[in-house]
Amino acid sequence: MIESQANLDRMFHALSDRSRRGMIDRLGRGPASVTELAAPLAVALPTVMKHLQVLEESGLVLSEKSGRVRTYRLQQDAFAAVERWVEQRKIQLTTTFDRLDHFLANETETLPE
Repeated sequence: MIESQANLDRMFHALSDRSRRGMIDRLGRGPASVTELAAPLAVALPTVMKHLQVLEESGLVLSEKSGRVRTYRLQQDAFAAVERWVEQRKIQLTTTFDRLDHFLANETETLPE
């Protein structure tokens, strides 16, 4: 459980930055080289590499080096843990709102006119 929480923390940290989210969006269309990922960003290449390192350490992306070119791609099923976490929160909120609806409906029925 603690390890899964740490993994989730790394994923949310990786997704907290706009540039990294942009890289994730780009990788959603298919693998890309560092140069391709850096193109739309107004930052130096070492900064792009640091962002990619954060994404890779989070488990969201994988890299592969072929010759002098490093290519990144999304990790298959990488977002499954995030989806599960969000779904659990959604269930909790829905349950809470359902109880509130039930309470309010009962209160309305018992109010004197």
